[in-house]
Amino acid sequence: MRQLSEAQKVVEQWRGLEKKAADITELISLAEEDASLQIEIQAEIDKETSHLDELELEMAFSSEYDARNAILAIHAGAGGTESQDWAEMLLRMYLRWAERRGYKAEILDISSGDEAGIKSAVIGVSGDYACGYLKSEHGVHRLVRLSPFNADHARHTSFALVEVMPEAESDIDVKIEPDDLKIDVFRSSGPGGQHMQKTSSAVRLTHLPTGLTTTCQSERSQHQNKETALKILQARLLELELAERAEERARLKGKRVTAGWGNQIRSYVLHPYKMVKDHRTDYQTSDTDAVLDGELDGLITAYLRSSMGKNG
Repeated sequence: MRQLSEAQKVVEQWRGLEKKAADITELISLAEEDASLQIEIQAEIDKETSHLDELELEMAFSSEYDARNAILAIHAGAGGTESQDWAEMLLRMYLRWAERRGYKAEILDISSGDEAGIKSAVIGVSGDYACGYLKSEHGVHRLVRLSPFNADHARHTSFALVEVMPEAESDIDVKIEPDDLKIDVFRSSGPGGQHMQKTSSAVRLTHLPTGLTTTCQSERSQHQNKETALKILQARLLELELAERAEERARLKGKRVTAGWGNQIRSYVLHPYKMVKDHRTDYQTSDTDAVLDGELDGLITAYLRSSMGKNG
C-alpha cells in the first residue's frame, strides 16, 4: 500500500509539472520579442525539465524499499593509511551529496584511522528516495593518485567498500528476539573527550543466529549507542534477507551474483590524468574535484537509467 501511495503521489506531481510546462510554452509564444523574458522563461523550463527527469527516475524505482531512508557504510580496504584516507574522502563526498540534495545525513558510527582517515563509518541518510538513489553506490570504489603519505609521492591505488541498505521498519521488516542478541560494552576509542575514555559507553551487538555484529561508540550515552547499533543491525539483517532473495532469483536464472570486495564499480583517477569512470555504465567525467565534492547526480542518473533498461 505504501508503494502504491508513493507512486500515486509521483504521478500527481508529474501531471502538475506537465500543466506547468504547457503554461510556460504559452508564455513563450507571447514573449518572442522580449529577450529578457525569454531568458527568464528558459531558466524556468530548465528547472522544470530537471524536475521531470527526476520524477521519471522515481517512477522507475522497482524495489519496495527505494522510497526509504538509507543506511550507508564505508569500509577502508587493505593498505593502511592510504585506504583509510580514501574512506574519509568518500565519507565527505556522501555527506556533501546529501547536503546538496537537501537530505539529512547523520554519522551513526565512525572508527578513526591509525594515523589519518577512518577505518569505517556508518551514516544515516534521510530524504525522499534516499535508498533508491544511493543504491547506485553499493560496491568497491578505487582511487588512483600520487600518495600524500610517503616522501617519494609514488602512484598509489586504494580501495574502499561502500554498502547501502534500506532503513528497516523494525516492527514490520525485522524481528529480533532478545535471546538472539549478545551485548558487549567497552570503552570508546579515538576522539571523544575524557568522558568517553572513562566510561564503558560503546556497545557491540552480535546477532547469534547470523553472526552479524554492529558497534556504536559515537554517542556519550550507552543507551543511545545501543539504540543506534540496533538500528544498524536491523538494516543489515534486512539487507541480508534481500541479498538472499536476489541470489535465489539469480540462481534460478542461471546467473552468478558477485558481491562484496569482488564488485569494483567505479574508479577515481587523479594521476596521471583526471577521470571518474563508472564501470557498469561507462559514464565518465574529468571533473574529479566536483565529484569528490558531492556532485554525483550524473553518475547516479546514468546508473538508474541503465537499470531501467535492464529491468525493462
